[in-house]
Amino acid sequence: MKKLIECVPNFSEGRDLGVIKQITDEIEKIDGVKLLDVDPGATTNRTVVTFVGTPDEVIEAAFQAVKKAQELIDMRWHKGDHPRFGATDVCPLVPVSGISMEETAEYARILGRRIGEELGIPIYLYENAATKDKRRNLANCREGEYEGLKDRISSDEWKPDHGPAEFNESVARSGATAVGARDFLIAVNFNLNTTSTRRANAIAFDVREKGRPKRDGHPITGKPILNERGEPVMIPGTLKGTKAIGWFIDEYGIAQVSMNITNLSETPLHIAFDEVCEKAAARGVRVTGMEIVGLVPKKAIVDAGEHYLRKQRRSLGVTEAEKVKIAIRSLGLDDLKPWDPNEKIIEYVLAADEKKAQLVNMTCRGFADETASESPAPGGGSISAYMGALGASLAAMVANLSSHKAGWDERWEEFSDWAVKGQAIKDDLLRLVDEDTEAFNRIMDAFGLPKGTDEEKAARSAAIQEATRFATEVPFRTMERSFDAFEVLRAMAEHGNPNSVSDAGVGALCARSAVMGAYLNVKINAAELKDKTFADDLISRGAEIERLALSSETEILEMVNAKMGS
Repeated sequence: MKKLIECVPNFSEGRDLGVIKQITDEIEKIDGVKLLDVDPGATTNRTVVTFVGTPDEVIEAAFQAVKKAQELIDMRWHKGDHPRFGATDVCPLVPVSGISMEETAEYARILGRRIGEELGIPIYLYENAATKDKRRNLANCREGEYEGLKDRISSDEWKPDHGPAEFNESVARSGATAVGARDFLIAVNFNLNTTSTRRANAIAFDVREKGRPKRDGHPITGKPILNERGEPVMIPGTLKGTKAIGWFIDEYGIAQVSMNITNLSETPLHIAFDEVCEKAAARGVRVTGMEIVGLVPKKAIVDAGEHYLRKQRRSLGVTEAEKVKIAIRSLGLDDLKPWDPNEKIIEYVLAADEKKAQLVNMTCRGFADETASESPAPGGGSISAYMGALGASLAAMVANLSSHKAGWDERWEEFSDWAVKGQAIKDDLLRLVDEDTEAFNRIMDAFGLPKGTDEEKAARSAAIQEATRFATEVPFRTMERSFDAFEVLRAMAEHGNPNSVSDAGVGALCARSAVMGAYLNVKINAAELKDKTFADDLISRGAEIERLALSSETEILEMVNAKMGS
């Protein structure tokens, strides 16, 4: 698996788009890196940039961006509502795929050392890259912000990990930078129907993990109660893994609760939203929506969509796109400005170029025309996978119609579970549509390898066999997954909405044809394999799946015809 890390630097400039563009241009110059998102904020005077790529390239792009920010941003004149202590305030690295947190933390240390030594910027390593436990918390590193930096960097306790420990002319201009490695952090702002920062702060203190100081007497003006170490005793908030404050945003004319969710498994996005809504309502305030700063993992949005579908007692067996739509509406993500999931969900942004070339993203007419063209791909394997996907889609459709049938309200979850199974089978088979065409292309590429020497001939022959094996395994997986659809189709023919029983029958016809068509591809490709043990085993197992598919089709069609009275 390719190693990928994400970098999310925050620059202390959110108003001059020309300055921001010069910084992001440095990132886009580096091959192997993709700029995903640029999110400036005028009131905070801060821009959150997100880019992803292979580790060495991400480190280079981050260094060049920090260098350009050092040239263009003078912290001596910076004003904004967000806590900050440097031109590049924070520069966290996040593992995306194929890389551990430990490896990512080491890359952060390398980046921090280089920035400190080559650019002369004080560096504090935080989160998983921290050299001292107290420095794991960003708030500790940034305490006192830029205005307190002069005294802090010269102290023994807060001497930077890298870079100068004196407040010289260069440091006065650049400030300090926190470089770290962390898990996905979601920065969100909850929009309130009030202009009161005090009320926003009160709600933030209600929910944030740290909570609020316990006071003697009046909960606001009373004297803080201290423990034996002289530290304030805190009343914890209700949401684990969160940090939050309240503020007023001039550009929107509203107060917000600004929150960082540092542990999505402890506090999912939708749980945070519901809890802030509840605490706000208790104080006579309404949450009108939510802003997400930067990009968000797909799971956070899909999980939110499923959460609100459950609350409505509606089927979860709908498309991912529908779940995302439900989440956007339920969380009010488009309250202040349009929220495009293709630009805000990290997996969608990364897959944008790849999706353009996929067969499954064609129109029905486009796919049929491409199949009918003189090109040998897509061929029977891809068509078989698509027929299987249509069979599973009909199974999910009947399940969803049954879940929403009037008078069957108490059975919604039963049919929702069947619909979820149907959707999962459909999604797998849609992936196999393109995978089958990729298998054909691999064989063509292998046949195109040079064969001028004995070594080249041997390498070509091995590549052809490897590609042929893959081209045999793909349609076999299509057989297996298409056969899985019969379980859902049988349940829908027997127990589903009787008005849609014919759809279950058509689904069975599709699934049977998918199995039989894919089996033809298994047999024709297996015949070219030198590993006859493997080939014979796959053909034997395929024959049994085909036999069971024909039997299942007959059984389901008998049910369907009986229910239709024919």
